[in-house]
Amino acid sequence: MPQLTDRLSRIHDLLTEAFQPVELEITDDSAKHAGHAGAAPEGQTHYSVRITSAAFEGLSRVQIQRSVMLALQQEFDTGLHALALKASAPKT
Repeated sequence: MPQLTDRLSRIHDLLTEAFQPVELEITDDSAKHAGHAGAAPEGQTHYSVRITSAAFEGLSRVQIQRSVMLALQQEFDTGLHALALKASAPKT
């Protein structure tokens, strides 16, 4: 099982590899959810992601969300509980 301390960098690497974003911001929001469902005492369960990528051009919001969730499936399988996602194609 991957070490939890590396989750943010793994999320960054997975999203970068999958989408080559022009903007990528990842925030660990786990402390805000301590004691809530899905929160682990060691944290690293709740994240916010803002990503802008040309890979999202022509896709619906649902298609973008599904593609991001699929790219992060291994993280969800190993303890990532929630992802607040703001994703878009670059504005031209």
